Amino acid sequence: MLEVDDLHVSFTSSTGVVEAVRGFNLTVYPGQSVAIVGESGSGKSTAAMSLLGLLPGTGKVTGGSIRFDGEELVGLSDKEMQHYRGSEIGLVPQDPMSNLNPVWRIGTQVAEALKANNVVPHSEIGDRVDQLLEEAGLEGGGGRARQYPHEFSGGMRQRALIAIGLAANPRLLIADEPTSALDVTVQKRILDHLGRLAREHHTAVLFITHDLGLAAERAEHLVVMHRGRIVESGPSLDILRDPQHPYTRRLVKAAPSLASARIQTAREQGKVTDEMLAKTVAADDGEVDKVIEVKGLTKEFDVRGRKGEKKTLRAVDDVSFYVRRGTTTALVGESGSGKSTVANMVLGLLQPTAGKVYLGGRDLDELSPKEKFAVRRRMQVVFQNPYGSLDPMFSVYRCIEEPLTTHKVGSRREREQKVAELLDKVSLPRSAMRRYPNELSGGQRQRVAIARALALDPEVLVLDEAVSALDVLVQNQILTLLAGLQRDLGLSYLFITHDLGVVRQTADDVVVMEKGRLVEKGGVDQIFDAPAHDYTLNLIEAVPGLGIELGTGEHL
Repeated sequence: MLEVDDLHVSFTSSTGVVEAVRGFNLTVYPGQSVAIVGESGSGKSTAAMSLLGLLPGTGKVTGGSIRFDGEELVGLSDKEMQHYRGSEIGLVPQDPMSNLNPVWRIGTQVAEALKANNVVPHSEIGDRVDQLLEEAGLEGGGGRARQYPHEFSGGMRQRALIAIGLAANPRLLIADEPTSALDVTVQKRILDHLGRLAREHHTAVLFITHDLGLAAERAEHLVVMHRGRIVESGPSLDILRDPQHPYTRRLVKAAPSLASARIQTAREQGKVTDEMLAKTVAADDGEVDKVIEVKGLTKEFDVRGRKGEKKTLRAVDDVSFYVRRGTTTALVGESGSGKSTVANMVLGLLQPTAGKVYLGGRDLDELSPKEKFAVRRRMQVVFQNPYGSLDPMFSVYRCIEEPLTTHKVGSRREREQKVAELLDKVSLPRSAMRRYPNELSGGQRQRVAIARALALDPEVLVLDEAVSALDVLVQNQILTLLAGLQRDLGLSYLFITHDLGVVRQTADDVVVMEKGRLVEKGGVDQIFDAPAHDYTLNLIEAVPGLGIELGTGEHL
């Protein structure tokens, strides 16, 4: 169905021509699932976008051939390409914030895709919109269709994009990091649905992903890209169990879900190392040095019902837990479970309806404005979305220096030295100082955000899905960096995440939330080996790649 032969894609920049894709070859058969895997900047999304003629900026195909059903796509005009977009080749883009129109209702945006491709009669569009939203995992499709993007969580927005991508029943669906913003249970539901669609309609799926666990579980064929070239290609499990190229070996070793699978296998075989075993919660709460303690935390929001009547939504309901000094506590749950709301109350960005937050034993509510300002130095945050958390008008240097200036730390020269050191810590070149966020990849932007959070030498970092947007090698680098900083500086982390692969690797303690309530908490081994709640068990079983037998990774 799709045959790409010796594809070359170039961009023209101020420094000359940059070849982003070099000699790319790909064959996709009807109903087949293929994954292109690689880190940020490897050229995987560029290769995929060239299939749709949607290369950004100065990007253009400079060589090679793209044939769909035997028809050559290279050289077609934009109008000619419209025949293929949507109805023949569908797209689920990665970033829901920049791909949904903020002033249109969600249902209107799904309906637009149906109208553009003449999929159903006009009278049936409303019903089909509701059906698509339900299929994409948004329960109560009719009510959801009337909402706006800002009323959705990140995961819900991504599901809306999936509904749009599937609207015209395309024969090939390009899914560019389709589930990076989703919690594992919804991710599983969406990917199960895509799998069913592929089988029933003979739809082929081309996954662009950095999650090797997902690639192994969902794609029959794997293509590994590095610096614009394919370095390895073949059946997924063959590549994952016996990677030939050094770069592929690094990817397999770094993937959180696969690392989790190795920990699981090692425990079952009795080959558990000290590094693999996480610490468990001390039996006596009184002996614990609690850097953060949350007691009876509750948050209610005023919302409007379908007919405009006022209602109260209890987003967080009587949640209590603590973070032990020098350890990592993971707060896990699906989108809408209330975990980010808890984080915002811990940070003082939201006022609790009821309950208390203590930092080092002090009630944050009782602090004076001056004391609260001082607390900001002790507790910093890294947000989920690197596109939204950095000021596009600030250079990288100014982004990182801003907290130092705000808190009047050091002279100008000392601040410049500090910024340079922070860039080193997050593996960015010092030359990045003079660049702007729009000149960086998503992974690079998140590294800037982490550098900024570390600027004031805090004792607590709140990480709100801080690595979910990163490819596995950068993610692994950041997690290794965070572990090293914790060891060297005694940092404490409150890690808000839906990625249980990352939790298994990094957390000491786990707090599980469902629909605003705390359902389970305990040491990481206790939670993974003997989950007490069905909800926790479902979260663990949904981790992609966790069931793949890879051995314990000695050969890696």
